Amino acid sequence: MPNIQPSEVITDVIVVEPDRHGDARGRFVETYRRSWFPLGREMTQANRSEKEAGAVVGLHYHLHQADYWYVLRGTARVVLHDLREGASTEGATLMLDLDGEHDRGLFIPPGVAHGFASLTDLTLWYLVDGYYNPQDELGVAWDDPEIGADWGLTDPVLSARDRANPRRADLGPAFRPRIGLRT
Repeated sequence: MPNIQPSEVITDVIVVEPDRHGDARGRFVETYRRSWFPLGREMTQANRSEKEAGAVVGLHYHLHQADYWYVLRGTARVVLHDLREGASTEGATLMLDLDGEHDRGLFIPPGVAHGFASLTDLTLWYLVDGYYNPQDELGVAWDDPEIGADWGLTDPVLSARDRANPRRADLGPAFRPRIGLRT
């Protein structure tokens, strides 16, 4: 039975340590099961992100989409920040490391900003419960002092998009997720 742990820092975020089976031939891990997540819907798209050490991705968030992340290779410093108005953990920031040697998955509900720093070269595999929708692909500044993230890097490499994301305080009402907003 996998170890399923709701986050104590941000409600509705769940960390899963799945069962791992191995022998001289290698290992087998069931990485995802819909029934592990009370707020989860059926995942409809799988993606793979490969990044070199020193890259930062995010912070991104969605009003309607949930993500499930699983690092296959390398180490990622994951940063989550609760943007959901009315959430008991609104404004909370959670940082944790995921790596390919220690099997852990991470469920991220809509409205929780998420990003990662590549502490090593890495491969991140992730599922989403909605097809790509550019209108639901939003961002907040990765270095916003109000969020207070420790990315574990001194000179990160970012995309132009991620460098241009607004600060949390500058998000207008239409760009602030609210508890219960799911379509």
